[in-house]
Amino acid sequence: MRIIDPSAVVRPEGAHNTKERVEFRNFDVDTKSRIRLTYAAMHQYQTYEYVQKKRQQWLKLDRAQLTVLEALNILNELVDESDPDIDLPNIVHAFQTAEKIREMHPDRDWFHLVGLIHDLGKVMALWGEPQWSTVGDTFPVGCAFSDQCVFAKQFDANPDSGDTRYCTKYGIYEPNCGLNSVFMSWGHDGKENARRNYLARIWGFFSGSAFF
Repeated sequence: MRIIDPSAVVRPEGAHNTKERVEFRNFDVDTKSRIRLTYAAMHQYQTYEYVQKKRQQWLKLDRAQLTVLEALNILNELVDESDPDIDLPNIVHAFQTAEKIREMHPDRDWFHLVGLIHDLGKVMALWGEPQWSTVGDTFPVGCAFSDQCVFAKQFDANPDSGDTRYCTKYGIYEPNCGLNSVFMSWGHDGKENARRNYLARIWGFFSGSAFF
């Protein structure tokens, strides 16, 4: 009798084994309108004032008290609308990330944990927060939006793009102020200041600006 591992049926690795690294996160050939629409709403509505409002709402940390496993199980109900590479529940992505980090950095156990928990904030999407305010790449607010962001042209619809307080290169910030001083768009990364959680905070920040 041969016992089949049921997880092998949905494991995404096989589908991606032949993909080159540059083929991942390819938004230029996006045929899924859900991805483009998610980023369109994100880039239009994620203003500096919106981020301050969400920080006040969510950083009270009064929604629930969960173990890591309980939070991961909640993510079993979520498929990230912004991800062009995977259509599986986010819990799969969490374990996949942690295991890949463990393979590449076996001596950094704290890094394995960061990989496992880096998306736990996406539970907000199952507690009433729209996905455009939860998932996807993050970017600084309070200064000019980077043209290195995916679908960067969509920022033209953001009110901050025409607000003189926020639309210059530095905006409300000073040169070389450091990322601890920068407000990022609201999402699952939230704001973490602990040394090892700092990596989780900027995990989705793909459009780095040199002056920070």
